[in-house]
Amino acid sequence: MKPPIPKSVGSEDLPVESRKSTPAQVSGNGNHSYLALVSDMINARAADKPEALAIAFGRQELTFAELEVEANRLAHFLRELGVGPESLVGLCLGRVPEMIVSALAILKAGGAYVPLDPDYPAERLRFMLEDAGVAVLISRKDLRERLGSGRWKAIDLERDSDQIKNRPMTAPAASCSKENLAYVIYTSGSTGHPKGVQITHESLLNLISWHQKAFNVSESDRASQLASVGFDAAVWEVWPNLTAGCSVHFPDEATRVSPERLRDWLVKERISISFAPTPLAEALIALAWPVDTNLRILLTGGDTLHHFPNANLPFVLVNNYGPTECTVVATSGTVSPDDRSDALPAIGSAIENSQVYILDDQLQPVSNGSAGEIHIAGKGLARGYLNRPDLDREKFVPNPFSKTPGDRMYKTGDLGRRLENGSLAFLGRVDDQIKIRGYRIEPDEVVMNLNQCYGVESSVVVARDDGSGDIRLIAYVVPTADANLTQNALQRYLKRYLPDYMVPAAFVRLQSLPIGPNGKVDRSALPAPTSENAIGDNSRVGPATPVEERVVAILAELLGLEKVGVNDNFFFLGGHSLLGTQLIARARDSFGIELPLRTVFDSPTASQLSVEIERMLRHRSAAD
Repeated sequence: MKPPIPKSVGSEDLPVESRKSTPAQVSGNGNHSYLALVSDMINARAADKPEALAIAFGRQELTFAELEVEANRLAHFLRELGVGPESLVGLCLGRVPEMIVSALAILKAGGAYVPLDPDYPAERLRFMLEDAGVAVLISRKDLRERLGSGRWKAIDLERDSDQIKNRPMTAPAASCSKENLAYVIYTSGSTGHPKGVQITHESLLNLISWHQKAFNVSESDRASQLASVGFDAAVWEVWPNLTAGCSVHFPDEATRVSPERLRDWLVKERISISFAPTPLAEALIALAWPVDTNLRILLTGGDTLHHFPNANLPFVLVNNYGPTECTVVATSGTVSPDDRSDALPAIGSAIENSQVYILDDQLQPVSNGSAGEIHIAGKGLARGYLNRPDLDREKFVPNPFSKTPGDRMYKTGDLGRRLENGSLAFLGRVDDQIKIRGYRIEPDEVVMNLNQCYGVESSVVVARDDGSGDIRLIAYVVPTADANLTQNALQRYLKRYLPDYMVPAAFVRLQSLPIGPNGKVDRSALPAPTSENAIGDNSRVGPATPVEERVVAILAELLGLEKVGVNDNFFFLGGHSLLGTQLIARARDSFGIELPLRTVFDSPTASQLSVEIERMLRHRSAAD
């Protein structure tokens, strides 16, 4: 039996019309109006349609009434621990429904949530927790033990479930305003440490309002949740859809990273709105789709889109662009099959309440068609960086095109140009920042950690195209005189401090870093990785069985390498989820078996994969 949905304090002031409306403006008593926060809008949805589906993960489902009650109880518990406006609460749970429940509870308590990806190294997570000065950390027992103790108060959703269930079902009294923080999300930092970006409720509400109107979101829609919680696209997938009464659906991990399985899941679950990071979206639009699919909009962004959709797709592809500092999306535009040209797909035009300028070094507008740095202003701008006033002054500068005192614009560091039709083309980075598979990487953060590794005198990290359009992170290392560096040792060291996507795929040995006339490293003089200059593994082991020989050959061809050892890690060699799907296809052709994608993650070496393949072959033989 579903729990009843109680009215929250002040909910009697919410007229029925406002609960059903898309905009976030809600009228109160008298002639005043206020901007309804996310918690208000979810409460209104739960009051209006309590039995409607809100969240689904396999067989686990939550109605809006259940979501509201669970979040209310946890919000009261958080209040008792001192959470209120401007309190930062760490949220380390991963892609599970409890993540949404907990984030909503934090917002209801008046606090701001700090999403933490459990897959990140413990040292990186601890830095974020300590840098943010979180008051409370919501997590699970295994993650809590991995992170250890700190100044924060720890909530274990399993351990503390009885206490939480005893809290009131009604929402706490409203305690924050649109100027307060809604969340703080960390991105790679050029100082060698990640930096926190502070997003207010007002900025989040602008994203919500634009999204709902731009894509005509209604309670009949079903949306997917694919992005990792540490990626700000997860914010976009959840709140704009839930507050419109649209249900949010989680695929399992193996489905999330496989284009074919994801397509089948999207069709089966009748998903109508989905976001997919650029590389995954490019794989999805290359597939054949059933005509009767419910999917009507595929949103993408986070990296450069290289392909146009074909005319047979039953949905619209929308390309989007926006730094974390501008609340996920700053520009958006439909990519039409008719737009095909020698140029790459455009990133659209500015969204509602955002302004985009293409400026030169003197902050003067460049002519249409000319390249310049992208600057963004408007309601989506972040408050700034957490504890980084120096970086605020550098990146959030006064807006010379605004007549409103105090207005700012954000210097993105991205190059763009305005096209004849008014949309924007993305041209790359002004500085050395890198984007790989949608993740923003500051090379200096990788370098700082790499230079602390024993045996490394100096290093530089760059992104290189391997010739197939796949970008890989390459580290150039000058060893100390007594060093005996190996690739596996360097990667194991970096994985203690950096997430997998920031660990270089290859390491090149140099006698010294090439220095240009300006005293900086001359990146154009860095050699391409070869078998001669690459730092390998002294312990590289060759194949010992016929299956290992075939697997090693498949991996070498797939990764464009001359040699692969049976103990080499597929992902450390530059593999990723999309290459993983190709690996599965080649294993199918070579061995006649259907290797689950999850196996590639769980058994990423040729030796481990061979064991699993041999097991499947024995099972098939026994069945025959």
